[in-house]
Amino acid sequence: MSDPIYLDHNATTPVRAEVVEAMLPFLTQHFGNPSSSHIFGQRARHAVDQAREQIAAALGCKPHEILFTSGGTEANNLAIRGVTAALPYRKHVVTTAVEHPATAEPCNYLARNGYRVDRLGVDADGQVDLDELDRLVDTQTALVTILHAHNETGVIQPTLDIAKLAHRHSAVVHADVAQAIGKIAVNVEDLRVDLLSIAGHKLGAPKGVGALYVRTGTPLSPLLLGANHERGLRPGTENVASIVALGLACQLAVGELERNSGRIAGLRDNLWQSLQAGIPGMVCNGEASPRLPNTLSVRFPRVTGHAVLAAAPEIAASTGSACHDGSVTAPAVLLAMGVDASEAAGTVRLSLGRTTSLDDVQQAVGALVRSWRRVIEAGSHGGVDVEVTHVDLLAQR
Repeated sequence: MSDPIYLDHNATTPVRAEVVEAMLPFLTQHFGNPSSSHIFGQRARHAVDQAREQIAAALGCKPHEILFTSGGTEANNLAIRGVTAALPYRKHVVTTAVEHPATAEPCNYLARNGYRVDRLGVDADGQVDLDELDRLVDTQTALVTILHAHNETGVIQPTLDIAKLAHRHSAVVHADVAQAIGKIAVNVEDLRVDLLSIAGHKLGAPKGVGALYVRTGTPLSPLLLGANHERGLRPGTENVASIVALGLACQLAVGELERNSGRIAGLRDNLWQSLQAGIPGMVCNGEASPRLPNTLSVRFPRVTGHAVLAAAPEIAASTGSACHDGSVTAPAVLLAMGVDASEAAGTVRLSLGRTTSLDDVQQAVGALVRSWRRVIEAGSHGGVDVEVTHVDLLAQR
């Protein structure tokens, strides 16, 4: 059997061939430690510095403001826990009710350790309430941390407006842009954020590498203790090959942004219109909000997303919901948007990428329509019960 059509680029992306080629010398002949003073170390150091410059150019910041990490999760933890550790007299954090666990769990950790953590609600289109944020932020607020573009719905938050409100009270602002970079324009000056997290495997680099932008002057304490790597904020010998990969992947993705985002948005819209025509009652989650050009979160009527995908092995996609022991837990982000649990359980996330073609989209439409019809004929929900989950129990990947 041939591989299914891959429509799960928000989960991870294939590593680009150019990126693999750039990595290989640093896995073989250029094996030096970047902290060593001899020629082997100098070559490695030069490669790390070049990658730092590439990422800085992609984000519109200075190279020394980029710290390398093991991925987006570590970058988020360093931002959230590092800022609050550096501002111990401010015991308040504001986030949202629809965060990825890489943000939500560090905030939960702070809540268990004496911090007041407020979670902004979202409207029916997945956008935060700026008036609520204005009421919550005060002189005790250390940090406002948000997911710039949602991994499940693709909804983009008004990050610039959030940053302006937070800065009125001198709060630090962090945004996780792992899903956004390479899909839409991401510039630290346009967003006015103080910290910004990226993950390599979301844009054609390998898993296990990421970066944190830290605006000059932002208070930040290290989570790990060791030598003085990455300005002492992230000790440990640098993962040179993967850092090289991340730098090139950022450069390529941003350089191709205008051409690729328009093409992919067209494919996404074609996918949505074709599904809508083939399945009466289909709903697009967050349709009225600004969304990532590659992300389509849809609700199949009268079935669960798990049942639809199980009956469509030709498609590799995800639901964003959890399925255990024959019961489906509806995606928390949709419950937070006010969607009924039984309807929310019908959600499937279809995320396109650089390698997605029109033929892929057309085949996917046929497979999903046929699958939905088979599940409907087999019985309501495909024989799976739907359970309501509390919206504070944050979304599955």
